[in-house]
Amino acid sequence: MALVEHWIGGGFTAGTSGRRGPVFNPATGRQQHEVALGGAAEVDAAVSAATEAFEQWGQASLSRRTKVLFAFRELVNANIGRLAEIVSDEHGKVLSDAAGEVQRGLEVIEFACGIPQLLKGSFSDQASTGVDVFGFREPLGVCAGITPFNFPAMVPMWMHPVAIACGNTFVLKPSERDPSVSGLVASLWQQAGLPDGVFNVVHGDKAAVDAILGHPGVAAVSFVGSTPIARYIHERATATGKRVQALGGAKNHAVIMPDADLSFAAAQLSAAAFGSAGERCMAISAAVAVGPAAEALMPVLAQQAATVVVGPGRDPRSEMGPVVTAGAKQRIEGLIDSGESQGAKVLVDGRGLRVAGHEDGFFVGPTVLDQVRPEMAVYTEEIFGPVLSVVRAAGVDEAIALINSNPYGNGTAIFTGSGAAARRFQREVHVGMIGINVPIPVPMAYYSFGGWKDSLFGAHHIHGPEGVAFYTRGKVVTSRWPAQQSMSDASLHFPTAT
Repeated sequence: MALVEHWIGGGFTAGTSGRRGPVFNPATGRQQHEVALGGAAEVDAAVSAATEAFEQWGQASLSRRTKVLFAFRELVNANIGRLAEIVSDEHGKVLSDAAGEVQRGLEVIEFACGIPQLLKGSFSDQASTGVDVFGFREPLGVCAGITPFNFPAMVPMWMHPVAIACGNTFVLKPSERDPSVSGLVASLWQQAGLPDGVFNVVHGDKAAVDAILGHPGVAAVSFVGSTPIARYIHERATATGKRVQALGGAKNHAVIMPDADLSFAAAQLSAAAFGSAGERCMAISAAVAVGPAAEALMPVLAQQAATVVVGPGRDPRSEMGPVVTAGAKQRIEGLIDSGESQGAKVLVDGRGLRVAGHEDGFFVGPTVLDQVRPEMAVYTEEIFGPVLSVVRAAGVDEAIALINSNPYGNGTAIFTGSGAAARRFQREVHVGMIGINVPIPVPMAYYSFGGWKDSLFGAHHIHGPEGVAFYTRGKVVTSRWPAQQSMSDASLHFPTAT
């Protein structure tokens, strides 16, 4: 069985740990690869390679860096189909969705191609008599990224293109569930002319994560995943003096006002809840139907959900693929069971779905639960599956209060025809990313991505301007060039401008 290897110092290696993990095809339920699981030795080798490479790359000109970035952009663009196929085979999402993921990652690469403009410093002439002050930003050193299974191409591309463009070197620890795409990305970096050791990949589980968090050679850690792990990573890494951005979980709400176009809202909700089998941190998992909107919305929403075509990701007829593992399928169906037993009404039931020719696949069909209450597990837990819970609210005040009482603050949306309601909503909800008649408000690459509350640990959002700020640190220089060396104006008093 083929082994997915690490990429360290410019080449593939099996490492020394000897540990292996299975990689499944979620559509068939069968193992298709093994992945090498690294630990402290592999992480140390990658950090050593990155440290050595930083000596040159950290001093590379902006012109050289942008040349590599532009070449990398062209290679990724030329390989979107190939990258999407790998993602589909290991994650399960349909090819069009996988290609869209790569495209959104490509947009971050394009943003990073503008690094000369993004790193322009500042200059103050004659700040004091004969004294100039200027500031600029420098790279941190070796940065690491720990990324989730649900976007194995896009989320790492939120990190490493920006970090590398800023002059850092990078160690990526992707999810061991769908690791192969990272190896192809590494080879594309090499083809683009990136020096060996600037980009490295270490596969693994908790052993590799802990080795990264504790390694003294790692300056910064970026993470996307669940809230408990985000909190753990933030605490462990900051305790060793690292800079950390850790994006956690989500429970994204969409509010449907009575004046909304309900056909439009139902179609958008269905796409946002069931696209990628709900395995998106920006998926809508809770719909809040306000007042009379509920009775009119539910039959339209149920009809939309029931028409979603579920099948293997490689089948062009499929609109939604399987979930990533058998364990995920079991957990999702268990939460649907609990919602039903606690009084929720199952309008569309995705449990026990079997796809012809793929009977062993990890499929869960689109599921709509009505009359969900906030105390139910199906509402409180991050399901990360194709389940939409509908909660009813008497008015917009109750809807906003419901969102603000939730511990997560990643994304939210409102469907309405009222500009006044939309403006009030966007100002009053305690959430980092907001959509107005847009169900998945993922910002473009030139804005930053990030939530509030338990959806983010650390001061910085990811990619965009905050990504540049995260991967650099400021330096300010105060300079004077006197005509003659003299101590005549020296003073023991604290210096002030004159």
